[in-house]
Amino acid sequence: MRLSVDDLCVSRGGRLVLDRLSFSVCAGQALVVTGPNGAGKSTLLRALAGLLPRASGGVALAGGAPEAELAQQAHYLAHSDGMKAALTVEENLDFWSRYLAQAPDRRSRSVEAALGVVGLGHVASAPFGVLSAGQKRRAALARLLVAFRPLWLLDEPLTALDRASREKFAAAMRDHCAQGGLIVAATHEPLGLDEAKELALGSAG
Repeated sequence: MRLSVDDLCVSRGGRLVLDRLSFSVCAGQALVVTGPNGAGKSTLLRALAGLLPRASGGVALAGGAPEAELAQQAHYLAHSDGMKAALTVEENLDFWSRYLAQAPDRRSRSVEAALGVVGLGHVASAPFGVLSAGQKRRAALARLLVAFRPLWLLDEPLTALDRASREKFAAAMRDHCAQGGLIVAATHEPLGLDEAKELALGSAG
């Protein structure tokens, strides 16, 4: 499997944010996107997820499900956690498991197993709204695990996480790559992926 981006141009508010950007990521690889605020990191992820239109250029995921669009083969984790405050953590993840799964996949984890990976098994029955900021972020990360999708698009995934939680998520990212997954992550902080490629975007000006 290979994600290819060729001469990608994306505009926002009449300003060209990404200008003829090209790169590729193969199965088992992670790409860390760095750069100052305003350089286009979030714009790139939103364009890859199909949430922003491309002015020009091509984006393709070769080797994936031929009948599925790229967005259907990707998890997009933004600054919002994507959970309902009134539902329990378990209920939220059960919903996402059923909603996101295109077909049964042995690489998908049960809700219980996913919560174990992020260290939240003890709050499975708690309403999501009562969790701390760090716990909410860990629950959102568990969403990536309950329905396997090969491409992870992560926007500042370590926000609000303590050191122990960051190490657990780094292990989950390495495991995803070991299973043939791909990761494109925008971050200001080291992700704990020593073999990741880096894409440095330009200045905010």
